Amino acid sequence: MMRLTLIAAAALTAAPALAHMEGMPRTRVVSCGVESCLLVSGRRADASMPISVNGHEVGTSGRRSWKARIPVSQVRRWSAPYARTIAVSVGNEEHSTSLPVGLLGTRGDLAMLVVSVK
Repeated sequence: MMRLTLIAAAALTAAPALAHMEGMPRTRVVSCGVESCLLVSGRRADASMPISVNGHEVGTSGRRSWKARIPVSQVRRWSAPYARTIAVSVGNEEHSTSLPVGLLGTRGDLAMLVVSVK
């Protein structure tokens, strides 16, 4: 019985955190024509709330559940080198949203790869 009580308590304390994460903007890389785009999506209380990324207002599709497609080259111009997050503003709320790993890293030519067996 004690174990069941602990599990129930853990579930109740995690629920608000999960609900908060549900409203956070998310990012992923998608194809848009010949280039790649960053798809930023999220939810907003009112469909008229403006959405901006790193201080630049972006066009969205959808109403309360919205999506914005931004070319990766544009995200690069709007972000600091090697950035791992972007600032997504939904109305007056600003969120620091993680970028896909390595999105704004540099392209380095691999001159040599050494593989050793242990």
